[in-house]
Amino acid sequence: MSLFAEAYERIKFATHTRTQVEMAEVLDIRQSSISDAKRRNSVPADWYMKLFEKFGLNPDWLKQGIGPMYLRTEHGYVPQEGPRDGEESAYYRDGAAKSVICTVHGMACEYTGKGRPELPAVGKLALPLSCLRDHVLVMRMEARNMEPLLCEGAYLGVDASAVHPVSGMIYALYAPSEGVIVRRVFLDGKQQDYLLRSESGMFPETRLSSAELERRLLGRVIWVLQDL
Repeated sequence: MSLFAEAYERIKFATHTRTQVEMAEVLDIRQSSISDAKRRNSVPADWYMKLFEKFGLNPDWLKQGIGPMYLRTEHGYVPQEGPRDGEESAYYRDGAAKSVICTVHGMACEYTGKGRPELPAVGKLALPLSCLRDHVLVMRMEARNMEPLLCEGAYLGVDASAVHPVSGMIYALYAPSEGVIVRRVFLDGKQQDYLLRSESGMFPETRLSSAELERRLLGRVIWVLQDL
């Protein structure tokens, strides 16, 4: 999704608008102006100012999903991201102190073995900026085979650049008829094939050649967010 599309979706979410007509009314502009902005793939700067003046929405959040959604509330102005008295200001430069709204992808997709299918968007999630390094996809676990380690409904960070399997690590990969699956990967004793194992003993072990694993591998699971 482009930067314009991401910002446009955040504006729709924050203003509770569903159509261009509704958004044009909120922004006090012509509907054709929205179509022009889409064609240019650029959000006009005056949109951000209007949304701040009208709703107190944070321009940085609208543009990039960074910081709080609102800078101004009914109680007055809220600092974007600054230290309180006695706090170390350097902490606020840490990626763990800054939040980003990101797209959450589902695991259901049509995998035929020919190319990588597009993953469906199933929601949005606010995460620390440090969790969203380059090549990280955020996914929602839609199976129970990795319980109790990874529960159904858990949010997973999948590093799509980590495509060289390391024994014992957990990976997301494509499977025919299932879409994306999550398994712990091991090199077999003869060091020829790879074994795919679930945490639950109710699911059978799968064997793949190194070439087949390379074709199917989406990336390594590097973090998880879930209820305990």
